[in-house]
Amino acid sequence: MRLESERLTLSPISDAQMRAMIEEEPDAELRQAYSEMLAGCLRNPAQRIWHAIWVIALKDRPGTVVGDLSFKGPPADGTVELGYGLRSGCCGNGYMTEAVRAVCAWAFTQPGVDRVEAETDPENRASRRVLAACGFTPTGVTGKEGPRFAIQKAGRGLPGSR
Repeated sequence: MRLESERLTLSPISDAQMRAMIEEEPDAELRQAYSEMLAGCLRNPAQRIWHAIWVIALKDRPGTVVGDLSFKGPPADGTVELGYGLRSGCCGNGYMTEAVRAVCAWAFTQPGVDRVEAETDPENRASRRVLAACGFTPTGVTGKEGPRFAIQKAGRGLPGSR
């Protein structure tokens, strides 16, 4: 499977590629998160897409990966959670905004998905700008990673919104 946007391709990677990514990741926290994603893929192959790491690559430079994203499990009560990150030196080009828009549009075409949520560190202004640019609004809930934001499938409206 592969999604395309104007400048990017987004593709879930294989279990073997995820293992290699885990082995190469120097950051212990990311290594742990990637390991949890791989475990979800192995536990539930029928729902693998909702656990896999998706690489974000440039269309005009095949093989040039600028970041990755993933869902944090299959839909629950109509909601999926999204996590994402850019590689060093790739910030400020609008790549993540483009990728989040593309993957949210895809998610809303999947059965059982009415809402996408994401959490971000309160100090991560760039991530908050990405979410705002993609139409996410604060939910008023603070999760493990920080304030939670959500976008609802068109026509659904967020709780408390008019």
